[in-house]
Amino acid sequence: MSDLGSKSEKQTVTTATEVPVGSGYAHGGAVQRAFETDDALLAELGYKSEFRREFSLIETIAFAFSIMGVIASVSSTFSFPLASGGHVGMVFGWLIPSLFVMTIAASMAELASSMPTSAGLYYFSAKLAPPKYAALASWITGWANVTGQVTLVTSIDYTCAQMITSAIAVGSNGSTVLGAGPTYGILCAILFAHGIVCSAGTKFLARINLFYVIINVGTSIAAIIALLVCSGDNKVSTKDAFTLFENNTGWSNNGWAFLLAFTAPMWTLTGYDSAAHIAEETSGAARAAPIAILVGVGATASLGWILFIAASFATASVSDLLATNLPLPMAQLFVNVLGSRGMLAIWSFIIVVQFVTGAAQGVDASRVVFAFARDNALPGSRWWKRMNSHTQTPVNGVWLVMVLAGICGLLGFSETALSSLAGAAVIGLYTSYVTPIFLRLTSGREKLVKGPFSLGQWHIPLNIIACAWVAFIVILLLFPSYQYPTADTMNYAVVIIMAVFIFASASWIVSARKWFTGPITNVDEDGTSSIEEKREVV
Repeated sequence: MSDLGSKSEKQTVTTATEVPVGSGYAHGGAVQRAFETDDALLAELGYKSEFRREFSLIETIAFAFSIMGVIASVSSTFSFPLASGGHVGMVFGWLIPSLFVMTIAASMAELASSMPTSAGLYYFSAKLAPPKYAALASWITGWANVTGQVTLVTSIDYTCAQMITSAIAVGSNGSTVLGAGPTYGILCAILFAHGIVCSAGTKFLARINLFYVIINVGTSIAAIIALLVCSGDNKVSTKDAFTLFENNTGWSNNGWAFLLAFTAPMWTLTGYDSAAHIAEETSGAARAAPIAILVGVGATASLGWILFIAASFATASVSDLLATNLPLPMAQLFVNVLGSRGMLAIWSFIIVVQFVTGAAQGVDASRVVFAFARDNALPGSRWWKRMNSHTQTPVNGVWLVMVLAGICGLLGFSETALSSLAGAAVIGLYTSYVTPIFLRLTSGREKLVKGPFSLGQWHIPLNIIACAWVAFIVILLLFPSYQYPTADTMNYAVVIIMAVFIFASASWIVSARKWFTGPITNVDEDGTSSIEEKREVV
């Protein structure tokens, strides 16, 4: 096998399809040397450094973990396993998907270690696809990722708005119940606040993630203890907590109904590609990014499972929780266990967790928009790739994400808003996750150059499992929650996905195939780096 990491002489590369998939990685102990090494590696990948590298390893892990916001995500999606299996849905509807997601996380970590750039997934696809199809693979992956990123922002902030309306209802003893209109207004206010936060400088965003982790983990542990201790004699038996199955969906087949519980963990365990998207803002990104992906997913999956087990023990009646007038059944569970005052105390922290989770996701989405625009793949790219001279962050890209998220938020006026937004986010993101993994398994098997983290020969079985799981879950999440849906109860995820698919496909056929060549280098002759040390080809 040839060493794709070597370069015999300096050269200016016109498109990234001509840039090696990976290149040498020099090790250095000094901070300045680390920065220089990161920037040199980035130059080998085809890009000049435009961000300040102010995310450390710990802060990168904190960012990846915070973006999944375990306690807030579990509270947001509690209705899915509650209806799809009851106690069995809570416990095993979380555990099973989590194990499969770890194979995807491991596969992505290897790619992020080899190619640490904010372009992330669509860059990986361009590098690993056959040259003839590199641009198309990049185009598909990029649009799928942008779709998932924006709808994930919407779904996180929409559930944050629902949390606020739930708190208002409990605080007023049910006398104030806000409908879809006020909820959408709260969503817009949250998006505006996130636009301000996400426009800040990298140093501020890096440091605040440590606060995110503290409040996230602290609230999760407090919720687990509260559910187990304060439920007292109302807890169900251990046998019921792990084995009692109840089908409260509109589907007659119990097996299919149980599978729909997978929506909760699949929606929660998204966004961990964020560690790759902030690679250009991270010191030692080739090592930090894969560690952050694996630790973030592993910690969230583990803590979420414990939280669902605690919720299963504390749920005395599944049907009563599903019949609640509150927007989120988890709010009713806390009321049942802790009373109104106790619920409001812990719920206020959960709202904060969800708010900061949305802020972290806003940063991630804006980096994806910036990177895709940097390669001229978005309408109006010249605006969205501009860097603010003061904060040195893509402020225009941030506000584009917030506006698009606000438009997607109009789905909040349907009865199945959360399932539609969650489904669209998962389908978009996991399609973009699996495309470079599939290409790594096929055409890119001998193209990838090892980074500090490598799966070795284990990449073959892990990649196969990852691809098979995503193919299954994408089909699953296109189905409605009820067997005979109406206009109000249908799953609108298919509408969002198909709208983007049709737009991206038409753009490719009519225009983009003639000028889009994949990731474009912005390194000139003077900025091109040559690194002598080479990495071994996998």
